[in-house]
Amino acid sequence: MKRYRQANENIRASEEMKEKAVRPGPKRTYARWREAVAAVLAVALIGGSVMWTGFDSSPSPAQPNPLSNLEDGSRIMGRSASQATALAVAKYPEIHDYPRQDDFFSGEDVDWEKADAARSKAFKAWREDMDALRTGTDYTGMMDDFISRSAAQFLAGAGKDNRVYSPVNVYMALSMLAETTGDNTRAQILDLLEADSIESLRERANALWRDNYRDDGTVTAILGNSLWLRDDFTYSKKTLNTLAKDYYASSFSGEMGSEEYNQALRDWINQQTNGLLAEQAEGLEMDARTALALASTIYFKAAWDDEFSKENTETDTFHAPGRDVDAEFMHRTMEGSFYWGDNFTAVRLSFQEGGDMWFILPDEGYSVDQLLDSGEAMKFLLSPKYDQCDDGGSVVREGWPHQKYLQINLSMPKFDVSSDLDLIGGLKQLGVTDVFDPGVSNFDPLEASTDDPLYVGKAPHAARVKVDEEGCEAAAYTVMMVFCGYDVPPDDEVDFILDRPFLFAVTGDSGLPLFTGVVNQPNG
Repeated sequence: MKRYRQANENIRASEEMKEKAVRPGPKRTYARWREAVAAVLAVALIGGSVMWTGFDSSPSPAQPNPLSNLEDGSRIMGRSASQATALAVAKYPEIHDYPRQDDFFSGEDVDWEKADAARSKAFKAWREDMDALRTGTDYTGMMDDFISRSAAQFLAGAGKDNRVYSPVNVYMALSMLAETTGDNTRAQILDLLEADSIESLRERANALWRDNYRDDGTVTAILGNSLWLRDDFTYSKKTLNTLAKDYYASSFSGEMGSEEYNQALRDWINQQTNGLLAEQAEGLEMDARTALALASTIYFKAAWDDEFSKENTETDTFHAPGRDVDAEFMHRTMEGSFYWGDNFTAVRLSFQEGGDMWFILPDEGYSVDQLLDSGEAMKFLLSPKYDQCDDGGSVVREGWPHQKYLQINLSMPKFDVSSDLDLIGGLKQLGVTDVFDPGVSNFDPLEASTDDPLYVGKAPHAARVKVDEEGCEAAAYTVMMVFCGYDVPPDDEVDFILDRPFLFAVTGDSGLPLFTGVVNQPNG
């Protein structure tokens, strides 16, 4: 069993607990909290060390719909426990491992005909799983405004520090939050997420989850969701079932404020993110005043389509803000599309069998913040694209005419960057205010058994990105607004040297930016 599914399944309720959990509980009243009684947690991560499991014919075909422990009914009551009790467990789809050529055609005594037939059979099984999972949703324009506005909000102003942000992770966390809220509280979230109804948002969030999910031995992309409930409150079972079915969200119950329950949350996050954010997760606490915590994670791991040679890695100078620093630079010469716009140039590196990483370098004398403020980098990243051969087989960005197939001499630093963000201030600037105000917030769909107001009092977002010769291990990306005007590109060959602050983005199977970031200090 893969660790990401295990993170949801290793906390189990007894049969007695599950039987009691479907019974309505008594309504209770509590004193008005002075601080947060509802918390939203958004933790983003992208993984990347190269790990291969090879082809395994044993897994079952993909199952698009999760399984839940919840029965039909209107409300659910959590039970007292010193640790977490699973009330609804999301089941991740099974995907056959992607059949790499080396798994079938390596060795001296290969029967090529049998090997080819075996690989074809394996590929068919993998393809059927992927086709059953993917929705075919066209995301063009559906999330552009949210990605652009939120990335500009959360990435700008990094100064001398690194900044990392995952628009998809926050989008999913806000979508789940919308399911638990009503009236104007929900309307503000829907407006920010560019959805005309909760039903359309639910459909889009489900498609977003399924279209980006991968766990096939070559690419790992996991959007994990969970709810952490008080054991002495009752909640709407309909809402929990919706979150389990459409968001693959597991629900847990426990004693708020207990160290055991806090540790269960940290363990779930660490298992979902492969421990990449263990240091940040260590500080997470749900105190006794918390009524609900929504936890959303994103994990991505992939190897470069063409790895960098470690023999070519050498120490060189990176011009960080305020001072020069030594960094380990990787070098590679490749053929591909070179992109440019006013005040920036860009290249793309592809991952094996899915996804890309984009690097955007501001022109000399033009800062990352200026590029973010102008919006031109986001306009580039969100421009339509399609996989079609131009002069040499690179990704063409339809609607972005300023690109040319060239030989690219790429030099870039290895980096490991992370950041911790408080989302509340930025979300207020983006128009989501009611959910943070106990005087006006509406959590009616949650049907929590209290007459006191519920509101979001905490919204931390942690993210990390690691890049080395083998691949990418990262978290979060950046969004910007549109800017017009262009320069003339080189004719045949270009040196692309990331030796000063730059932007990056990681895109998954859907083509949407899973992670964005600003690298000011490659050494963290």
